Formats: sequence, structure tokens, C-alpha cells
Amino acid sequence: MANRYKVTLAQAEREQLTELTRRGKSTAAKFIHARALLLCDAGEFGDPWKVGDVASALGVSSRMLEHLKQRFVEEGLDSALVRKPASRPREATFAGEFDARLTALACSVAPSGRRRWTVRLLAEKLVELKIVESVSTMTVQRSLKKTNCVLI
Repeated sequence: MANRYKVTLAQAEREQLTELTRRGKSTAAKFIHARALLLCDAGEFGDPWKVGDVASALGVSSRMLEHLKQRFVEEGLDSALVRKPASRPREATFAGEFDARLTALACSVAPSGRRRWTVRLLAEKLVELKIVESVSTMTVQRSLKKTNCVLI
């Protein structure tokens, strides 16, 4: 990827980022972003590293660094340090009907050769009965927990 975005930090921004990296009170992602911006600084106060060198030193991809530099140039320092919140909430994949059918299945008699239902068996049976196309065991577990259904 071409080096299209040039990070030039003002002295105040450099001091803010240096303080952030030395204080030890920030998240790991914020620390890495701050350190990367300091290493990529091509301003009068910085000694810029190559993107590949920064990526290998910090254990991140060069693509992530390019996106970070782009966010810094286009949106500013605060936007580069903090991840944007999701623009829309995730919609529920399965609604109440799924929960009801799962609970009914979990309360039914276990398959022959089994003493009780397991989360994995329930997930497989839901697909077999064509209630859903596919479902993870964690989705089944969360749904059972939400409805206070205990597999005994």
C-alpha cells in the first residue's frame, strides 16, 4: 500500500501521546495507536520510521497503520486513538419463536441412547428439524440461559 498519509504531530500532540504511553493508564489498543503515531511522526519534532518497521516493532499489520494514519490525517488525534462506536446496533438473529421451540425441545424426552439433552445435541436437532439453517452451540446456550432453562 502506498504511503499516502503523512503524520505530522505538533509539539503539544507529541507531549500528549508521550504522556499517554508512559502513564500506563490506557487500553492496549490506545497505547499501540499512540506509540504508532509517535513512531510515524514526520513533523519537525519526529524521526519517522518506515511503516513496515513500525508494524513489526508493535506487532500489528502495515494495513492497520495505514488506516490509523488516514484517520489521524482526516479526522484528528482523538479519532485516531479511540475506536468509533458501531453505527447501528446488531439485530437479533433469532427471536422469541426460536427460544420457544428450543425450550420445548429441551424439555422433551432425550434421544434414544442418551440420558439427557446436551447443548451440542440440541443445536444438531434444531438444524435437523429445519427450525434454523445453522446455529452455534453458544447461541443455544445463551438462549437457554435467557429463558432460565437448565439441562438436567
